[in-house]
Amino acid sequence: MKKVKRILAMTGVVVLVLLYLSTLVFAMLGEAYMNWLLAAIVATILVPVLIWAYGFIYRLIKGKPKEE
Repeated sequence: MKKVKRILAMTGVVVLVLLYLSTLVFAMLGEAYMNWLLAAIVATILVPVLIWAYGFIYRLIKGKPKEE
């Protein structure tokens, strides 16, 4: 189970880094990419919140303590 958690954590890190980079690139490209920039900003905020919420709900359902 630890190996799966590590793989998922690294995948999350890669996704967040790509979101940060895409936000930077879209900001530099100018006005034509404003919708893409806003989508990247929203995703940068929403993705970590959703990951936290899924983990929180999983712990509530399974009844496991926070630290194993």
